[in-house]
Order: sequence, then C-alpha cells, then structure tokens
Amino acid sequence: MEVSPNINPPVCKIMDFGKYQYKQKKIEQKHRKMQKQTEVKGIRLSFRTDAHDLEVKIKQAEKFLKERNIVKVTLIFKGREAAYAHLAEEKMKKFAEGLKESGNVDEQPKKHGYNMTMIISPLK
Repeated sequence: MEVSPNINPPVCKIMDFGKYQYKQKKIEQKHRKMQKQTEVKGIRLSFRTDAHDLEVKIKQAEKFLKERNIVKVTLIFKGREAAYAHLAEEKMKKFAEGLKESGNVDEQPKKHGYNMTMIISPLK
C-alpha cells in the first residue's frame, strides 16, 4: 500500500488486506452509530389547555426542535368540543406562532375525527 505518494521517493507499506478491511468496517460502523436520526416527538394539547400550560408546552417543543427533531402537535377533542374546531385551530396557530423562531409549520392544522394535528420541523 502506498502511504505517501507525493514524497520523492514514494513511501510504501506492506499490510494484511483482510485486517485493513476489518478496521475500515469498524470505523464505518462507529461513524454510523454516531449519526443523529431525526425523530418525531409528540406534544398533546387539550381544547381547554390554559395559556401558561401552553407556554410550558411551547418551551418543550422548542427543546425538541433545538435537538433537530420534528414535532407533531395533537389537540384532542372530548365530547362536544369537536363542534368548535375553529377555536381549536386558533389555539394551534397560537402554538405555531410561539415557535416561529425555532421551527416552521410543515403541515397546517387538520382535523381527523376527534383529533387535530399539525407538524412543525426545525429551521435549517
């Protein structure tokens, strides 16, 4: 194997190719293990979540976004609350507004039965 081809005369080294392949495989595994996989973190809200509790959830979501994770916000309706989807959408927009420095909304709030979901991803 050529160690330093640019030097005059070039430096070469005799080595075991199987051992070299094994070391390269181990280094590659180590680098793969160190890579960060993005996760989808969930935050659950209720229709009756108060302002201070909403701020606490926003801080938690900011923490997730700083760790480069995607945040899925779910607002859950109970009983007749599902009839007031427009108020729930306002609450979700207020939540997204609190996170505009940390992330941007990928998926606007959508109602699925008794749930309303929104997806926020970290800023590049």
